[in-house]
Amino acid sequence: MAQVFDRSSNALARFSLVLTGLIVIALGVALDQLQRSPWVTRQGQRPDQPVPFSHKHHVEGLGLQCQYCHVQVEKAAYAGIPPTKTCINCHAQIWTNAALLEPVRQSWATGASIQWIRVHDLPDYVYFNHDIHVNKGIGCASCHGRVDEMPLMYQQSTLQMEWCLNCHRNPGKNLRPVSEIYNMAWAGPSSDKPVWCTSTVKGGATAQNVNCTTTNPTAGGPEVAMLQMEGATPAGTAKTASDGPAMGVMVPASYEKFSSQEDLGKYLTAQYHIRTPNELSSCETCHR
Repeated sequence: MAQVFDRSSNALARFSLVLTGLIVIALGVALDQLQRSPWVTRQGQRPDQPVPFSHKHHVEGLGLQCQYCHVQVEKAAYAGIPPTKTCINCHAQIWTNAALLEPVRQSWATGASIQWIRVHDLPDYVYFNHDIHVNKGIGCASCHGRVDEMPLMYQQSTLQMEWCLNCHRNPGKNLRPVSEIYNMAWAGPSSDKPVWCTSTVKGGATAQNVNCTTTNPTAGGPEVAMLQMEGATPAGTAKTASDGPAMGVMVPASYEKFSSQEDLGKYLTAQYHIRTPNELSSCETCHR
C-alpha cells in the first residue's frame, strides 16, 4: 500500500485520532458547563412580574413574616402564592392609587387571579414536599437564599438534582432549630456564638420537640428554660419514689452546647428522626 499512502500518513492518522478525542472531550465539557449555566437553570434571573413585588421592602423594611403571605408553608406540599385579598388587606389603605398596583386593584375588582410567573419551578416529574422540609428543620434561606435582601425575587440555587442530593447526602449541615426556620440571617453555631439545645419531649412535629437558645441557660435569668413535666400523680393518690415530679413542678432542662454546625447537625438529625443518607438519596424520594 506504499504506492497509495505516503509514510507520513501514519503520523497524520495518529494526529487525527488525538484531535478527534480532544474535540469529543471539549464538546463534553462545553455541554456540561451549558447545562449548569443560568441559561438552563435560570439561576439569578429575575422574571418580569405583573407587579414588581419587593421582598426586601416587605420583609426587611416592614417586618412581614413569611407565613403571612405563604400560609401553606408548614402544612402543604406547596408554599402557595398569596391571593389578591392578602395584598388588599394593606393596599386598600395605603398606596391605593399607585400605578404599580393597578394589576392588584384590577384583580380585586374582577376576581381574576394575578398571573404571577413562578420563580422556583421544578420539573413535573420531580415530587417536592415543602412542609416536610420546614418541619424537619430546613430554613427558608437554605433553599431560597436571603429573600429579605432581594428587591426582585430570583432563584439563587440551581435546583438541579446534584444540588438536592448534596443536601440529602448530608442534611445535618442545613438543619437548624425550629425557632430559626424563618430567620434569614441564621448562620449556625460557632465558638464565639454557641447554641444550647435540649429535648422538650412535646407532641407534634419532630422539629418542635427540640428547644434551642443562643443564651447560656446555665447563667440564669429569664432565658433559662424550665420544662413542665406532665403525667403527674393525681390528687389523693399516693406518690412513690418512682413517680415523676408532680403536676406544676418545674425542673431544669438538660442542655447540650454546640459550637459548630456539624455537631449541631448530628444532634438535630437524631432528634428530628431524619432518615439515613441512603434512604434520602433513593430514587423514589423525589420521583414517584
